[in-house]
Amino acid sequence: MFDVAIIGAGVAGLTVAQQLRLAGYRVVVVEKSRGVGGRVATRRLHNTRADHGLRYLEKKGEFLQGLVKILCDRQILEVWQDTISQFSPATTYYVAPEGMSAVAKFLAKDLEVWLNHRVESISLSNQESWQLNFAANNDELPKSLTAKAVVVAIPAPQALVLLETVVSEEVLCKLRAIEFDPCITVMAGYSSDRQCDRSEKAILFPEHDDLAWIGLDSSKRLNSEAPVFVIQSSAKFAQLYLDTEDLQPATRELLASAAKNFIPWLDTPEWLQVHRWRYAFPSRPLSEIFLDAQTCLPLICCGDWCGVNLVESALASGFATAQRINSQLQNLPLPERTFWDLL
Repeated sequence: MFDVAIIGAGVAGLTVAQQLRLAGYRVVVVEKSRGVGGRVATRRLHNTRADHGLRYLEKKGEFLQGLVKILCDRQILEVWQDTISQFSPATTYYVAPEGMSAVAKFLAKDLEVWLNHRVESISLSNQESWQLNFAANNDELPKSLTAKAVVVAIPAPQALVLLETVVSEEVLCKLRAIEFDPCITVMAGYSSDRQCDRSEKAILFPEHDDLAWIGLDSSKRLNSEAPVFVIQSSAKFAQLYLDTEDLQPATRELLASAAKNFIPWLDTPEWLQVHRWRYAFPSRPLSEIFLDAQTCLPLICCGDWCGVNLVESALASGFATAQRINSQLQNLPLPERTFWDLL
């Protein structure tokens, strides 16, 4: 039996896990996907990489300042300095040449992470432990695990489905109140003879009907030979295709808008991939730093939807959740410094 089981290997979940692991708890992180990071995501494709989730990091917030510094010291991040169009003031952006998923891999260092494990249900086992039951998609994988405490570090709508029979109506109402904006991301690669101004690495389109952001993703890579662009849709556009199985029409529309508003040849890529983020950005977040289910055994929900500052909120929520879980268990000494100083 584990001391703490954490559902979701995004930034918040990994933060909780590291703090509690370094305090001495036996911790496991279970993740439905085949990699860690959640929206800190990178695709490997066509001998290159493309960041189709988190675009970059900024030193906005106490936790992010420390994290960015140590990631730069470890040469995981480097400066991607630019002015993002006329809509945004000059600032410093940090990116990972190996892809932004390298940030998540750093946060997951030395953790026990069970990938490809989708939690299907949670139940109490004799009022002494939580039992997490997994979807039966592989006979070689364990069917369940038990833990003294559970942290649910996934988007609120997904947590709601998982906890409907476990927590109070008051907690369910708080989860139902959380809302997210979706996003559709197109990754497109072009011929090496295509010319583009590599000094203009990204552009924002505030209030555009279709587009939210276009980035020259290949400018993040070392010795990139051919341009790769990442195009992110507006929430309004993504809502139109929220439940559509075939995203090719949406892809064509986004490429056409990018060509019209940025570079004419963006609608003729050599290759492309598309990804839909159903829960991309919290539009109606929780006002609390985490959501304590106040069940007979410790169960807490956390994530970037606990606040308005995305990655900084995820980190803050993770640290606060670790403190609460620790107080409900053995109250062991937590690391005096942020865990990344100890990795």
